[in-house]
Amino acid sequence: MKIGLDATPLLGHRTGIGRYVQQLLTSLPTVGPHDELRATAFTVRGAGDLIGAVPDGVRVRARRAPARLLRAAWQRTEWPPVEMLTGRVDLFHGTNFVLPPARAAAGVLTVHDLAFLLHRDTVSSDSVRLREIVPRGVRRAGVVCVPSRSVAAEIGDLYRLPPERVQVTPLGVDPSWASADPLAPDQLRELRLDRPYLLFVGSLEPRKNLGLLVEAFGAAAASDPDGPLLALAGPAGWGPEMQVPAHAADRVVRLGYLDETQLQSVVAGARALVFPSVYEGFGLPPLEAFATGVPVVATDIPTTRETVGGEPGLARLVPLADADALAAALVAEWTDPDEPERRQRRRAVAAAFTWQRTAALTRAAYERAIG
Repeated sequence: MKIGLDATPLLGHRTGIGRYVQQLLTSLPTVGPHDELRATAFTVRGAGDLIGAVPDGVRVRARRAPARLLRAAWQRTEWPPVEMLTGRVDLFHGTNFVLPPARAAAGVLTVHDLAFLLHRDTVSSDSVRLREIVPRGVRRAGVVCVPSRSVAAEIGDLYRLPPERVQVTPLGVDPSWASADPLAPDQLRELRLDRPYLLFVGSLEPRKNLGLLVEAFGAAAASDPDGPLLALAGPAGWGPEMQVPAHAADRVVRLGYLDETQLQSVVAGARALVFPSVYEGFGLPPLEAFATGVPVVATDIPTTRETVGGEPGLARLVPLADADALAAALVAEWTDPDEPERRQRRRAVAAAFTWQRTAALTRAAYERAIG
């Protein structure tokens, strides 16, 4: 099978969707060894930057084309067909909310979440445009892939998709997370992590609920002046500036974007990973923290229950928008001793989420779309 994939998320800082695409391109050959994978990008940069970003064995086929113009055309018309970028393919996988029209290729679309519909006040103006282009992609797709059962239920309801057109493809955790070691003391000092720390991982945007986090951390910090730092790892994002309480300002450290190797070590050294999101399509950071054995404090939303909420005592799930409950959970996490047995159980939960399984389920979606 000749399979084209949108590899645009591999360009620039590698966010969660970029890692998803990278792992798909790496793992698909293990479940479809006779397939030919072709990566393309919707960008004026064309194939140039993409060539060094894809795994060995993946062909790159792309033409220079402004992403905004392409999206505008695909939002309203069935031109240009994706084969103008990829050459002839049997199937094209839109990995990032957008599935272009095609002359003859079957289509699979990944919709990572429905925040652009369900939580419109938490997404950027660029994401708001998904309200118009995603429905077209859904109509073009033979199968729509989603990362969790909760998103499968949402998309089936909102777009009236029958179950046979929706494939749940849970994300995976790279095995390297299980062997990550905390940073050495001198490396921690360089990052201004000179005492124990709680860690948030993600882009700094409204959906991640950082306002609630700093409010809760401020309350927790007031009760324990000698408690840990709060470290924020992730790209700048967008949205209103966080208002950190004055008494906790010197205990909130912004690390900015970290590459995956450094991020693994920062996560491995944390007292806990804090994940206060309003909404997520999957929520990979809590699982990656589990892979290192690190505890998780998260809001009790469907995706966190689905990934890290199955076994009691491994994660603390708190009610959404409850700053007091979150503050109490933070204090409990840095005061209660963690047991080695619980760390091993967390690792076992994460080990069940593999990119090999993601690829196998995605390959099954390809077969159904062509059928």
